Amino acid sequence: MTTAREPLPVEELEKYYTTLSNWGRWGKDDRRGTVNLITPEVRLAGVQSVRTGQAFSLARDLSPADPDPLHSGLSGIELTGHVGEVERDLGHKTRWDACGETIRIDPHGGNAHLDGFAHYSWEERNYNGFPAADNTAEQGAAHLSVADAAEGFVTRGVLLDIAGLFGVDHVERGYAIRPEDLLAAEKRQRVTVRAGDALLIHTGNAAAILADGPLYRGDSRGPLDGVQTGLDASCLPFLRERDVAVMGADGTHDVQPPVYDDFVYARPIHTVCLVTLGLWLLDNLHLTDLAAACEREQRWEFLFTAAPWRFVGSTSAPMNPVAVL
Repeated sequence: MTTAREPLPVEELEKYYTTLSNWGRWGKDDRRGTVNLITPEVRLAGVQSVRTGQAFSLARDLSPADPDPLHSGLSGIELTGHVGEVERDLGHKTRWDACGETIRIDPHGGNAHLDGFAHYSWEERNYNGFPAADNTAEQGAAHLSVADAAEGFVTRGVLLDIAGLFGVDHVERGYAIRPEDLLAAEKRQRVTVRAGDALLIHTGNAAAILADGPLYRGDSRGPLDGVQTGLDASCLPFLRERDVAVMGADGTHDVQPPVYDDFVYARPIHTVCLVTLGLWLLDNLHLTDLAAACEREQRWEFLFTAAPWRFVGSTSAPMNPVAVL
């Protein structure tokens, strides 16, 4: 492995906004994107992939004491508890009591979360041509929010273990994964990514950060300065050709720091997937335990389940996806 790999030329990347587009594929007013690929037949195929019944959570605990475990610089979690306040306020004494809490959370960042289509725009447009200017601080995402994935993602999941492909616990941070790596992982694992699948990319990135701490480019500490492995932009045609329905990674999907000097192209995987493909993304998953189980069982397909909150206007949702082997 080496980080010194030439990135996809910018002029080729620019073409993807047209050649890979799913705009209009499911209607001019479509807001669901690739979740349309999860048909009843695809869901049944996911159920039929279960062999042992082992279940694996693909998220980590949300904790106010550790709101940003992967050092994204974006997360915030606050919890305020209320213990018996109503009864005390009313002057009642009862044999029962109850407690509750108020929670504030910034879902984007170092915890497992779903990115909705309004999260990114390109040339002032979101997925399917909806105007990005309609998204405001007051009402949030006017047209495209995580509520549009209300049916959730119940489908066949496939984990491509890039760390396993290279025989390491974690891929060298800053390594740009290419299509040939994805194809080599398929061949090694004797599995093929199909239409409607949930594709999970295991690199060991999150485990490396949790064990050894983050790496940064120079003295900067911004969200784009952490050094992480991720997909090179040349992988985008693979995702479109295979008709992936949702993609998850134990990082932010895009290799970091950005391989392009121009900030405009800093996150091509996020931008092309969310805007052009209408492909839902799950960032910062916990894939270590699932990857180990897949290696033991020599099976890398499973039932994948994930359901976002139906929060109208939100560009993201905290998630606890579950894989059943």
